[in-house]
Amino acid sequence: MSPLIRRLFLATRPMFFPASAVPVAVGTAWGLRDGAPLSPVPLLLALVGMACLHAGANVINDVGDALNGSDRLNTDRIPPFTGGSRVIQDGLLGLRAMALWGCVLLLAGAAVGGSLVASKGLTILVFGLVGGGLALAYSLPPFSLASRGLGEAAVALGFGLPVAASAWLQSGTFSLVAILAAATVGCWTAAILICNEVPDIKADEAAGKRTLVVRMGAKSAPSIYVAVQALASALMLAQGWLSEMPPWATVPPLLTVLAALAAAPLMMGGRGSQLAAIRVTLAIHLLGGIWLTAAALV
Repeated sequence: MSPLIRRLFLATRPMFFPASAVPVAVGTAWGLRDGAPLSPVPLLLALVGMACLHAGANVINDVGDALNGSDRLNTDRIPPFTGGSRVIQDGLLGLRAMALWGCVLLLAGAAVGGSLVASKGLTILVFGLVGGGLALAYSLPPFSLASRGLGEAAVALGFGLPVAASAWLQSGTFSLVAILAAATVGCWTAAILICNEVPDIKADEAAGKRTLVVRMGAKSAPSIYVAVQALASALMLAQGWLSEMPPWATVPPLLTVLAALAAAPLMMGGRGSQLAAIRVTLAIHLLGGIWLTAAALV
């Protein structure tokens, strides 16, 4: 791998790519549960398109944080999970190069989405427009949702919609259980962001980036985090009830709540504790997504 390609790859923050795959896998599985045969090409295109949009959003977010100074001021970051990719601050890529790279990734996602629109119809266009709009509005003015305490909701929506879209690509319908699955995945992704915002709180506040954690205060972060995780578990239980799953299906939602309760106090500890909380939160997202996928296919 050439040095330039490696820099471009690192700029996308690849450690978070499972967050791109989980929504597509979960949505596809719940679409197949409605009795539709697997359509592999739309599945592959959805995975590629989601990865491009997610990577583009990460790069554009680094551009936004370079402009507002948050990443430059961040001395409490926990690499590679918080404080951005650092490729701008470390001189690996310039601001203009990062902005161009982010646009290329978003345009690639749009091209993939265009092929889905051509084969599946205009419904998928709505999902693409909302997803692309959120990727830009999250970081950049005039919206700067992350700086207005709306970034967490935007992330929940941005990673929940692909679940519903992937289900629709397979079944052509929107079922209630698929919508609940979308909301569940959205909550898990928002919880990742909330957990990651705690180490960055001083830099974000100094830069005027008024995230939800900045607005509510660091001491409120564990309570907000647990509430979001509890909502995700409640949505999972509702899915199980509506889908007439066996009693053992209630175990994973309860385990995720217990894991969240264990992670919450770690958020207020030192760097080691905060890193542990981040890893637990990522595991909840990944393993919960695997469970939702498997539960739909059983």
